[in-house]
Amino acid sequence: MKSLFYGKTGKWLRRGLLLLLDLLLIYASVQLAVYLRYDGNVGRRTYNQIMGLVPAIMAVYAISSIIGGVYDMIWRYASGREILRLAVVYAIAGGITLAMNQLVPWHISRPILGMIALIMMVLVVAERFTWKRLRELFSGGARSSRKRILIVGAGEGGAYAARICQQNLANFGVPVAFADDDPLKRKMRISGIPVCGTIDEIPEIVKQKSIDEIIVAIPGGSGERLTEIVSICKSTRCRTRMLTDPNDVDRASGATAFRELNTSDFLSRAEVALDKEMIRGYLTGKVVMVTGGGGSIGSEICRQIMRFKPKKLLIFDIYENCAYELEMELKQKYGPDCPIEVLIGSIRDKRRLDDIFEAFRPTVVFHAAAHKHVPLMEISPGEAVKNNVFGTRNLLQSASEHGVERLVQLSTDKAVNPANVMGATKRITEMLIQQYARTTSMKCMAVRFGNVLGSHGSVIPLFEAQIRKGGPVTLTHPDITRYFMTIPEAAQLVLQAGGLANSGAIYVLDMGEPVKIIDLARKLIRFYGYEPGIDIEIKVIGLRPGEKLYEELMMDKESAGVTRTAHNKIFVAPPIDYDADVLAAQLDRLQAATEADDDQQIVEGLQQIVPTYAPNRDMLAAEAGA
Repeated sequence: MKSLFYGKTGKWLRRGLLLLLDLLLIYASVQLAVYLRYDGNVGRRTYNQIMGLVPAIMAVYAISSIIGGVYDMIWRYASGREILRLAVVYAIAGGITLAMNQLVPWHISRPILGMIALIMMVLVVAERFTWKRLRELFSGGARSSRKRILIVGAGEGGAYAARICQQNLANFGVPVAFADDDPLKRKMRISGIPVCGTIDEIPEIVKQKSIDEIIVAIPGGSGERLTEIVSICKSTRCRTRMLTDPNDVDRASGATAFRELNTSDFLSRAEVALDKEMIRGYLTGKVVMVTGGGGSIGSEICRQIMRFKPKKLLIFDIYENCAYELEMELKQKYGPDCPIEVLIGSIRDKRRLDDIFEAFRPTVVFHAAAHKHVPLMEISPGEAVKNNVFGTRNLLQSASEHGVERLVQLSTDKAVNPANVMGATKRITEMLIQQYARTTSMKCMAVRFGNVLGSHGSVIPLFEAQIRKGGPVTLTHPDITRYFMTIPEAAQLVLQAGGLANSGAIYVLDMGEPVKIIDLARKLIRFYGYEPGIDIEIKVIGLRPGEKLYEELMMDKESAGVTRTAHNKIFVAPPIDYDADVLAAQLDRLQAATEADDDQQIVEGLQQIVPTYAPNRDMLAAEAGA
């Protein structure tokens, strides 16, 4: 029987049945309006005259409803918008009957025609919502067998989450309570669901209401308060999920309405406020290239760039699998004809770079391609130099020769007083950026930031894998600290820094306060529902090659001259003077050492170029030998 209402035939059958039902409601509305107008004492002649005009009134309301799209509404998902549209349609229909009463004329009391519109509105809304409620109550099995849901946040997001659940009870369960810190909402009801207490009272609400699942519905929530909310929810041992962006939800099933929590949710910071006009000014309608575009940071930069409608996005990467996955993701979101081009190649290959710049003529380049894994680069310093130093020089040469207007290099806090090969190579790339900014018309800049949550090689995925296996969680040192930000935050600030366009600048992102990794490990263990030191052991294994206890965002010389930009989370470190001729000679010697594959000479060459580079390789080797 249910199948009769699906497909093209079912669609017209449903509309026809609703129209027939509405005609009956119009007749009932006329009868009730006449009764109310005359207090039940209407004369037979007047009554017969009004009843004789019922077909015309029905025709007016039916035509108005069809033109007004009343039968195109899906009342299963109805809200205030649908009711407002219904009110407008019936107000227009009532106005038409009043006009015809004057023009024809019908000789009907005008209050009767006004009451017909009002009564019709009430009856139709009551009929539609009664059917909707019955469908919710009896679809998907017995109510008692469904999961009981607590929604955190009784604002627009919470109301939306409740509506999604009520429309898809079989998939999600039944929402039975809200938690919200607004005292004015306490004991109020939203969509028939009570606000039972504050967020701090969630554990008590979970016990009282026998909650099975918690949904956090605070759109745009971030920072310390969201961390606290997530921690409170996780302490209940209930499954906890987050409300996703309503634009990404499949309204037919609500399948993507809620997502699982991730580490960014409990380590999040305040949302970044972007100057979108500034970013749009240099990205919209332009050919933009991202090297390392398939990587964790590069791919997020690509996602952010697509929001600003470039003429073409070039995703350049040596690793085809991640680049392909990103291509499929973007085409699914923006359509198969979205302006993206995946190009496989290496920044070490100058000829390949020249071919790409000649063919596509990008005007903006974001340079994210690099070897970043510190311990691995300690073992293979030549590869770090080939890729990070000379690959970047290839890119700068090719870009400047082919008319690129702006190049943004992604750097790292490890470039400050580096203790490892990777940091030293990144410091050299900052020097190259400043050199090309002085000697070419291309606007060159570097953006320096710390660790990024969830990026390839970061500590978070390692900890998560260790926790899933039952531990232990390995920590290199109990006092080690790092700066952290989320991947989207880093990508957004990189785009913002690119818009500032101060050629030769080294932009430093505000990373907030450094985080002790042992505290991060404890939070992550509790996030997965375990107790650190009891369920999961934390084991200290010692510093790895090239690793420092703490990182710095600026050198001492830079700190004295740092300046603010127009964006409150981006600062500019002053350029450090160096002799370009001396640098060129040093790079030649470094290249010779690299070609000779002499690790000792490579490290010495890095030390000559970066005087603040203090490798701890020998110290660590001595400790291992002891």
